Amino acid sequence: MSSFSNGLRPGRGFRFLSLRGPAAVGAFEALAIPAGALAVSMVLFGIFIAIIGSDPLEVYQSMYKGAFGSWFSWQNTLQRAAPLMLVALCTALPARLGMIVIGGEGALVIGAVATVAAGVALAGAPQIVITTGMLFAGAVAGGLWIGCVGVLRHYRGVNETISSLLLNYIAIALMSHLVTGAMRDPTVLHRPSSWHVGEDNMIGLIPGMDVHWGLVMGVVACLLTYILMRHTITGFAVDIVGGNLRTARMSGLSVGRLVVLVCFIGGAAAGLAGAVEIVAVHGRVSSSLVAGYGYTGILIAFIARQNPAAIIPVAILLGGIRASGGLLQRWHDLPDATVLVMQGTIFVVILASEPLYGRFRAFQPRAQ
Repeated sequence: MSSFSNGLRPGRGFRFLSLRGPAAVGAFEALAIPAGALAVSMVLFGIFIAIIGSDPLEVYQSMYKGAFGSWFSWQNTLQRAAPLMLVALCTALPARLGMIVIGGEGALVIGAVATVAAGVALAGAPQIVITTGMLFAGAVAGGLWIGCVGVLRHYRGVNETISSLLLNYIAIALMSHLVTGAMRDPTVLHRPSSWHVGEDNMIGLIPGMDVHWGLVMGVVACLLTYILMRHTITGFAVDIVGGNLRTARMSGLSVGRLVVLVCFIGGAAAGLAGAVEIVAVHGRVSSSLVAGYGYTGILIAFIARQNPAAIIPVAILLGGIRASGGLLQRWHDLPDATVLVMQGTIFVVILASEPLYGRFRAFQPRAQ
């Protein structure tokens, strides 16, 4: 029995994982259905806001101001979007193979831990060597972490959703163990934290913006993976495996190698997100790293239909929603977690909209 059966093939169970893409269903449909799902989500969230006693229109106005209402808001949004772009790739790329990988949170944490370890190991080297080494170590660590999911799935038949979810908890537990033990900085008293990588080894801000260079890394990573998956032989092979595993094997494709490779690339992107959080924001590993970026990345991947290029605008949108949480708390006396309710609503409606693809006659190509 194929390790990719159990409802992962097109038309069986998780149909949305068989990436059709805009080329199959039409560019307009690929935009219209997610946009409609977002609109329905806003209506449902507005009803929720009204039930708890606030004005939905005022809340949405505040969210817009907090996310995009000023240059300061834009910069805050872009700052939050940077790691989201990278962790979303951890779900989007394996999904092209028909795999549900939700381990972006764990890969981010492991990448952050490896980044600090590399920074300490390279102490005394030139600054460019230390910074580059830390980013490389974070990416490799995240890639190996999620690569294990691919190995377990293909060679041992372990469900990738379960294994990647459990690896999230293992990664967080491992981080907690290290920052309270072997990697703990005794000079930090308010919370257990690792050693600092050094201010000189941190990456700076993009000129003219209060946004770090992680944003550029996220955009570049999305564009490079888009080219890899849409315009290379490797990407074509990945689509064949995701579309019809039996055909892929009859064609002589190395399914196992592709599974591990794609999982490694996705994990490397999430690990790089963890590295960026260290060298651009935190400087050290602590519990503040566990901010839910990995789980928001899952939502971004599904809204973007597993299209790496589409991840960029969707990550900015979700980054804006996350950035507006503080304003809702101050202006409307709503919990900061209110934005999580909105994210959850969007996720459910997006999943519910998947069967609509290919159902509307207006989206079907006209017969010649």
